Amino acid sequence: MSWFRKLTDGLKKSSSKMTESLSGLFTSKKIDADSLEDLEEALIASDMGPHVAAAIARELAAVKFDGEADADKWRLALAEILQQKLTPLEKPLTVSSDHRPHVILLVGVNGSGKTTTCGKLARKFQDEGKSVMLAAGDTFRAAASEQLQGWGLRTDTPVISGEAGGDAAALAYRAMQQAHEAGTDVLIIDTAGRLQNRTELMEELAKIHRVIGKFDDSAPHDSIIVLDGTVGQNAIAQTKAFAEVASLTGMIITKLDGSAKGGIIVALGDDFGLPVHMVGVGEGVDDLESFGARDYAAALVGIEADDLPQNTDAEDKEA
Repeated sequence: MSWFRKLTDGLKKSSSKMTESLSGLFTSKKIDADSLEDLEEALIASDMGPHVAAAIARELAAVKFDGEADADKWRLALAEILQQKLTPLEKPLTVSSDHRPHVILLVGVNGSGKTTTCGKLARKFQDEGKSVMLAAGDTFRAAASEQLQGWGLRTDTPVISGEAGGDAAALAYRAMQQAHEAGTDVLIIDTAGRLQNRTELMEELAKIHRVIGKFDDSAPHDSIIVLDGTVGQNAIAQTKAFAEVASLTGMIITKLDGSAKGGIIVALGDDFGLPVHMVGVGEGVDDLESFGARDYAAALVGIEADDLPQNTDAEDKEA
């Protein structure tokens, strides 16, 4: 199955909810005041948030068509607006050759999918011909190290681990040393899942960040929050809290399959402007892919990606 088909299937609840709510609106050439309110409610239901939903609804209401409007034209217009808003968030997760190891720190709350993401990223970079090491920095949860060891076996990746309840910052430093000595290209550090209101655990995360920087003052080179796509607007509070202690550089959104909250990426982009490096729509090792605004906007609205124009902004940047 192609990635776009996986993404479309994964976002089906979001797109169905949105298009069903909008189907009654997509039958006329103009959107009146009542329809505009209904449109906002449909967008809010996908977890775009009231501010973003209102802005998108206003943009859509201002669209003018040549000839008669129909459901397909309205849907395409909405997808184009979403693509425009999401395009600045596109940024593939790449490894710099300026330093070895390139250090990726993964943070987030319990159950967001950090440990699974570690394994999937290990496979991704290995497929690119890079050597990878994993560090089990979650010393708080008893089974976390074993889970990461399992991903290490599954992807043939060495895992640095320690005793349960040990000093997570010390383990991260040891992993930095071993990865440097081995000439490893990429070191991915897992961290304990922590609620944003657990002050002592957030302080531990800040310590890990500082200790990594003592070994290499440019590290971590990526500090990424892993967010569960099913939590909706709570992802905004999580991102705000972690940004204060981990100097976030990007996001990975997991578990979008089966979620009706796919619009949360639009809200996150509006609030933080952080790159969305990757999105996940399954448990398989290959079910994590680079985020693309065109594919995501099309899947969210329930149309084919080929119906949308290519991302000319990205092409201009490359040129």
